Amino acid sequence: MQNKIDKENLYSDIENWPDQLVEGLEISKGVKADGRFQSITVSGMGGSAWPANILRIYINDLFHSNPGANQRFAVYQNRFYSLPPEAHKDSLNIISSYSGTTEETVSSFQEVIKNGLPCVAIASGGKVLEMCDKNKIPCAILPKGIQPRIASPYNFAVLYGILTNCGLVEDKKEDFDKYSSELRENLDKFRTQGKEIAKIIREKTPVVYASTKYKSLAMIWKIMFNENSKTPAFWNYFPELNHNEMIGYTNPQGKFHLLVIRDSFDHPRNLKRIEVTSNILKDYGIETTVIDMPEGDILFRIFGTLQIGCWASYYLALEYGVDPTPVEMVEKLKDLLTK
Repeated sequence: MQNKIDKENLYSDIENWPDQLVEGLEISKGVKADGRFQSITVSGMGGSAWPANILRIYINDLFHSNPGANQRFAVYQNRFYSLPPEAHKDSLNIISSYSGTTEETVSSFQEVIKNGLPCVAIASGGKVLEMCDKNKIPCAILPKGIQPRIASPYNFAVLYGILTNCGLVEDKKEDFDKYSSELRENLDKFRTQGKEIAKIIREKTPVVYASTKYKSLAMIWKIMFNENSKTPAFWNYFPELNHNEMIGYTNPQGKFHLLVIRDSFDHPRNLKRIEVTSNILKDYGIETTVIDMPEGDILFRIFGTLQIGCWASYYLALEYGVDPTPVEMVEKLKDLLTK
């Protein structure tokens, strides 16, 4: 149920995540670029960049489970004003900006057009859509009125659909339908988990950890705490953090709480590291809450885990009495950059 603090009803948008996976594939129909590609380069910022992080996890899992099914391709990400060198050679450039006005992404798009690179775009409008119309570049048009960070299932499904259209991945529509149903069935469970996590970390700084395979999920959780809860948060991953970051808790400068996203299929030594690290840091006054990823196929596990994080950040915002939707500091920055 929507809370009076939640003036723009972010609650409803989070609830609709399962539907976005199915609707995103529909939006992607007919959007493709011709050619044979060895890689894709996704130019995007914030919530428009997350789908590429999720895609890395998903396609790597598909290839490892059935390495002969498709030709493997690299996924490069560009979070800057200009393209990386990889974008210029046998790469499908994907311009991803929910608003269509993200200045870093628009700048990269201009470079794509100048060099005549193969390209498709994903946007809800703005400058990106105008540039697509002018230069006859295919564009998947997302529904308007959603925060980019909450439109990530749309964005991911559109991205996957485009790759299907280009022959880079297999058609997984039936699987997406299945994952959507499973997410819907587990909605109450994930919401309850998120609400419990919010109560635990109130008045503490969340630090989100995950395994190497799922490190992007820890990053996305961190960003959701920043944008929804309006609070600092940090992220890292096992085993790397054991070689440096954990030592910093010898002299912590604040109240931290570790949130560990645990994959039951992780390497046994990594699972051991989670247990041992939690026990060591407890002696330094750092408590740990372990969040076990939902059981099931990988895409359900990914989006189930992300939805738990989404709810946790949403309810933490309510705990602090702040509206989870606006990102006023970002809007102020954009305004000052134009002056």
